[in-house]
Amino acid sequence: MATTCISRPSTMIQLRRSKKGTSALRNSHICNYAPANALYSLAQTAVKSNKLCLGNWSSSQSRSRKPMRYKFPVMEWQDCSAEIDVDVPCSVAYQCYSDRETIPQWMPFISSVTVLKDKPDLSRWSLKYTVFERDVEFSWLARNLKPIPNQKIHWRSLEGLPNRGAVRFYPKGASSCRVELTVSYEVPEVLAPVASALKPFLEGLLLNGLKRFAAVAKDYDKEVKH
Repeated sequence: MATTCISRPSTMIQLRRSKKGTSALRNSHICNYAPANALYSLAQTAVKSNKLCLGNWSSSQSRSRKPMRYKFPVMEWQDCSAEIDVDVPCSVAYQCYSDRETIPQWMPFISSVTVLKDKPDLSRWSLKYTVFERDVEFSWLARNLKPIPNQKIHWRSLEGLPNRGAVRFYPKGASSCRVELTVSYEVPEVLAPVASALKPFLEGLLLNGLKRFAAVAKDYDKEVKH
């Protein structure tokens, strides 16, 4: 009987087709890109059918041992948010925040934002910062989704560091508004050991950034009026 095998020591796996047409998992040093859900489904099927073996065990050995589930790594996502009142109308705050290339002026951990000239809805971002004594550097390509003028700007990453987020603007009067920033991101592996402390740390950075944005928006409003 054909046996579905999972090689436990290896952290990288790939799907292959055996001569008899049975799907199998084997060690690989070049493939870390097979969809995790597909591999997990295959492993579950193998466990349920009692055809799971580990390493190089034979099918006869696997019959005498209790099948074990292979745990595939699941990356953790975190949601961070911050909000602040700004002494400018929603329209001014919206216009100011829409200029993506100026965002590094008030977000200290964003080192650069470059809008693609031929595709203005796309922009390349880079992040450099020291987090819990770790120097981290990430980059990503983001697409700005269809905005709601004077109300919402939102985006999602297409490659690089997985993230998505939104900036919402709520009027508080003729000359003030509330700005709410929400960011969701996949915790990078290098920061996984400090994941529990990462959220409050980053929310503090976002709030400090919005405080700087409030000052920049007021200066922007004065320039527009003059």
